[in-house]
Amino acid sequence: MVETNKPTLVILAAGMGSRYGGLKQMDSFTPEGDTIIDFSLYDALRAGFGKFVFIIRKSFEEEFKEIFSKKLKGKAEVDYVFQEFDSVPKKYIDPKRTKPWGTGHALLMAKDAVQENFAIINADDFYGREAFMAMAKFLSETDKDSYDFSMMAYLLKNTVSDHGYVARGECEVDKKGYLKDVTERTHIEKIDGELMRKDANGKFIPIDGDTIVSMNFWGFTPRCFEFGGELFDAFLEVNKNNPKAEFFIPYVINEILRSEKASVKVLKSNAQWFGVTYKEDKEIVQAAIGRLKEQGVYPTKLW
Repeated sequence: MVETNKPTLVILAAGMGSRYGGLKQMDSFTPEGDTIIDFSLYDALRAGFGKFVFIIRKSFEEEFKEIFSKKLKGKAEVDYVFQEFDSVPKKYIDPKRTKPWGTGHALLMAKDAVQENFAIINADDFYGREAFMAMAKFLSETDKDSYDFSMMAYLLKNTVSDHGYVARGECEVDKKGYLKDVTERTHIEKIDGELMRKDANGKFIPIDGDTIVSMNFWGFTPRCFEFGGELFDAFLEVNKNNPKAEFFIPYVINEILRSEKASVKVLKSNAQWFGVTYKEDKEIVQAAIGRLKEQGVYPTKLW
């Protein structure tokens, strides 16, 4: 029996929300002023997470800490990691670049702030309490020296926006419930009621709504930091003149899978997922959160 420990939650919050039109990670979605992150923190605390690490940018550090450090004071340990476009070796800094290098880069930067099993999530996605409960159980029962990783699975049709394209990690899962491969699909869009994705040539082709996708809710032991470093260095070399290139977590996951040293268990939950990519998504999310409060799933005042 593995000794249970309180896992850490790492929150990817360094994005600038270009398609949303601002910092959605600090935008309010209820009359009480709750952000989407508030619900993730609330659910994670109740699921047994004991520490929170926010990956942010220095440009909104003060405002961010003002909101979240106060809410978590006395409830959990809090740490901050800064991810900037220049958080790379000097030879790869491109003055034309305005945003960080993506979720995979953020994962690698969390190394010094995390010494225990941890989950990593997007700041602008609502994952649901059941998802945090399932992930916390997996992490607390996993030996932190093992290579037993996990991901929370969702169906593509439940994760798209009606207002534009989204990026999702398309997952291939074996019969035993373990991840075999994940492909980052950077453009999936609902067109005339049908789900379509762009292929490598920019051509739209259909994609099944029941496709299992990753919403960047991964579970790791500290062993995950053995992967991705050399891969990111190679990525930087190839993309040093591409100011829009992003290094995604699925790139690291596929390196993990290819190593045959580690496994990624696919966890499933009936929890409701929703998120905001576009400003037009906000009204839908507000209504969904309002219903959950009316049903008593969440108290009127979270904090």
